[in-house]
Amino acid sequence: QVQLQESGPDLVKPSQTLSLTCTVSGGSITISGYYWKWIRQSPGKGLEYVGEIAADGGATYSPSLESRTSVSRDTSKNQFSLQLRSVTPEDTAVYYCAMTQGGAFGSWGQGTQVTVFA
Repeated sequence: QVQLQESGPDLVKPSQTLSLTCTVSGGSITISGYYWKWIRQSPGKGLEYVGEIAADGGATYSPSLESRTSVSRDTSKNQFSLQLRSVTPEDTAVYYCAMTQGGAFGSWGQGTQVTVFA
């Protein structure tokens, strides 16, 4: 069973870069057909897709966040990471990493609260 765990700072100052890492166990992030996603939920709002990285290393982003977002991976550590640049208080959210296969969600991390606060 694939398990995911987010890690990173819980406070980020405005205009700085939010950096989170998802550590994956129970399966390799290079397995074909698996997609490794970042999703967030802001207070009082629904789930929002942020971006993802495929097993071949190709990354895709939400159009609304693409100019500020990078998703990368470290295959030696079986981790993938999110960088969101120039954050504002509107980026305050619970950030989740998740895995999909065949269009269906397979596993989720527990989520990590990130607050943008001066």
